[in-house]
Amino acid sequence: MTWKVIYTEQAERDLRDIYEYIAYSLLEPETAARQVRRIMDAVVTLNRMPLRHHLFDREPWHGKGLRILTTDKYLTFYLPVEAQGVVAVIRVMYSGRDVVEQLTETEEIK
Repeated sequence: MTWKVIYTEQAERDLRDIYEYIAYSLLEPETAARQVRRIMDAVVTLNRMPLRHHLFDREPWHGKGLRILTTDKYLTFYLPVEAQGVVAVIRVMYSGRDVVEQLTETEEIK
């Protein structure tokens, strides 16, 4: 089965923020483009066997089926919706951030 991968508005904003931080704050636009591309290339692989990545171990997200894909130092949080064959990418963030705080602020999975 091939799953359809979609990004929430927040996840798209997260990718844009990652690019802008690396490109404009660190003054490394080529590195920024490569990093975002690596994340997106990893995300597209979720179209096959998205359940292979582990569940986030904190509640209430664990109970909702939130999973994590790691790419370099970035975490992609996603929800597989088996009945629809869809993988919804909820957030993408740097692993050094307060992940729980960031997820708490995310509307789609409250």
